[in-house]
Amino acid sequence: MSFIYSLKITTNAILQIFLLGFSGYLLTRRKLTSAENLKFLSWATIILFFPCFIFAKLIENFNFQVYSNWWIFPLMSFVVTLVGILTGVLFVKLDKDLEKFKREFISLVTFQNSGYLPLILVAFLLPIESQEQVFIYIFLFLLGFNLIMWSVGVFYLRGKKERFELSSLLSPPVIAVLAALFIISLGWANSIPQFLIRPVKMFGECALPLAMLVVGGNLAQIDFKLQESLKQVVYLVVAKLVFLPLLFFGIIFLIKPVYEIAFLILLQSIMPSATSLGVIMRNYDKKDNIISLGIFWTHVLSLLTIPLFLILFSALSAFLIR
Repeated sequence: MSFIYSLKITTNAILQIFLLGFSGYLLTRRKLTSAENLKFLSWATIILFFPCFIFAKLIENFNFQVYSNWWIFPLMSFVVTLVGILTGVLFVKLDKDLEKFKREFISLVTFQNSGYLPLILVAFLLPIESQEQVFIYIFLFLLGFNLIMWSVGVFYLRGKKERFELSSLLSPPVIAVLAALFIISLGWANSIPQFLIRPVKMFGECALPLAMLVVGGNLAQIDFKLQESLKQVVYLVVAKLVFLPLLFFGIIFLIKPVYEIAFLILLQSIMPSATSLGVIMRNYDKKDNIISLGIFWTHVLSLLTIPLFLILFSALSAFLIR
């Protein structure tokens, strides 16, 4: 795989996200939308659009019989998340200046753009016979990721003053995961009338555009000075886009999985920070110190790091997989 080809594919995927975010930035900068409107959009995304996206994808693509080892992939997402948390904590320990943004920094390092970008890259990079298999692996990975992101992740970002309650684990995206799995386990997935599932799919297709509009709007409202945030952003880029991928290269080398699973692990480890973090901050009225800034710069700079690590993986695959 050439660097130019990989760069072209990655650029195409990330520019789509960038243009959506830039639209939100312009709308907010030109005062065509307000803070109240952004909060409504973030609320609608969490309550309606993300749950619809998750539900529709699972109903369409998952089957317990076909994927009898399905539980491995949510477990894999827990391991990837745990490694991300430990990496974030490590960097905070290395520089006490990061303590001020501890929750935001660790969240940005821990949670990645785990669905949209990987799906696009798989569609372009893998041969047809491997694509569908890895697509399903990604959806199964998202089972665990969404459970953590929309329960523990939301609770952690909301801050110390929030009292933890078990009910907080049941956010709408988590309920969507559980509802879909319940329906599939009963064999009812194919019995859902089209007049019900089609609107759910249509709402789900709005999730990413609206999430990026909110992130772009958040960026337009941040009053930051470059010298005050540059250090944090540099640490984030190093931790998220360099340290984590190299760490997972070592993990892949040690466990030597089959190609498709190794590729999935690598793909998740090289992704930029999750756009959903900006939606969560806006929805819960939390001050966006570096979240939107971190999302922006990790996406921009991943245009270079993703192709580099994909090429490195291709070159070393004989040593990394069975």
